[in-house]
Amino acid sequence: ERGLLMQNAPHLVHNLAFVVPSYEWWNGPFYGVGLKVYDLLAGKLGLGPSRLLSREETLKRIPTLEPEGLRGGVIYYDGQFEDARLAINLAQTAEDYGATVLNYMRVVELKKTADVISGVTAIDLESGQSIEFNGRVVINATGVFSDRIREMDEPGCQPIITPSQGVHLVLPKEFLKSDAAIMVPHTADGRVLFAVPWHERVVVGTTDTPVEKPVLEPCALQEEIDFILTHAARYLTHDPDYGDILSVFAGLRPLVNLQGGEDTAEISRDHHVMVSKAGLVTIAGGKWTTYRKMAEDTIQQAALVAGLPERPSITRNLRIHGWLKAVDRDNHLHIYGSDRIYIEDMIKKHPELGKKLHPELPYIKGEVVWAVRQEMARSVEDVLARRTRALLLNAELSMKIAPEVAEMMARELKVRRKKRWIKEQLKLYMDVAKRYLPQRTD
Repeated sequence: ERGLLMQNAPHLVHNLAFVVPSYEWWNGPFYGVGLKVYDLLAGKLGLGPSRLLSREETLKRIPTLEPEGLRGGVIYYDGQFEDARLAINLAQTAEDYGATVLNYMRVVELKKTADVISGVTAIDLESGQSIEFNGRVVINATGVFSDRIREMDEPGCQPIITPSQGVHLVLPKEFLKSDAAIMVPHTADGRVLFAVPWHERVVVGTTDTPVEKPVLEPCALQEEIDFILTHAARYLTHDPDYGDILSVFAGLRPLVNLQGGEDTAEISRDHHVMVSKAGLVTIAGGKWTTYRKMAEDTIQQAALVAGLPERPSITRNLRIHGWLKAVDRDNHLHIYGSDRIYIEDMIKKHPELGKKLHPELPYIKGEVVWAVRQEMARSVEDVLARRTRALLLNAELSMKIAPEVAEMMARELKVRRKKRWIKEQLKLYMDVAKRYLPQRTD
């Protein structure tokens, strides 16, 4: 699936080298054998063969790696992709093939006819209007919120999701002066640690913390931040501290826990498709890498429930919206793929749109306009968190550019009561963005 993703969305996915440092005599042979099996499983869609590295080769690859006690390393290759951009491009691909895509439409009730699900009732979160949608099949693909929809179908049903929180810190590029990533598969307390280059910065993670109830905006715990900083310091020559953190963000993994285990690290990351008595099709679990296979399995079940004719999936070789193989990765706009030329054409007509929103961020004003016109952006948070990644790259700087973004969006959306809308949007955004600033309570 990773190889297919690189094949179908080359403008968003690229090859990334990972170095596993060895500080114990057994690390190299142990991880070396495991990664050779990894190579075999990847087959012809593999991104490159893994191999052992000497101490000198390891430090040449990662100059900022802690040299004391280092014996060598293992290098292997994986794919790195833009997750938010992929989500947008997938929605655009669906639309290209005739789907009607709606956002800010919250499902509040499942409709049933003769005890069989026949549609949903949803609330337009902008207007407050209640709207009914009828359908031969309803698919529940709501991630960590899967059980909420299942409850609408079967009140009191046994939950299947055990949310697990993963936290990431974004640091300046100086902490990893390399185009390769660091991967530590097993820290002293058994967790995984990685440091990955990303947009001229470094993403360091991660944690695996059980969460009782899923929320839209999970917050990093101080103990999680401390864990990452402490363990990163063991593997980097320059020890990161709270003052170095540009942004801290948390995400929730929708782990399917059918056995009722409590250790989230031990719960499978596999996906599961379930069909209820009333015909609700639920897809739960899984991960980004296998999204295509998840969708294929889900649609096969949904087609059976709806009584639709059987037909083979075309997504193995389906080019995602924006597909472009020859991309200039030195140009920030490469992530728009084939849409880049339309953004550049817009800038030719209105040169001011080519100006950066902030000197220390890669984003330009034209991206705000494009997000509103072509990518369903409805809020400042949409633009700064999910169309661009300004919030994740530097939370404080994103707050500084928010007023200008709000002003531009208000014009594009032609909102009524412009000043009031901008004020409300800025308050909502600032409340969210503050959570991405590292909070130290001791």
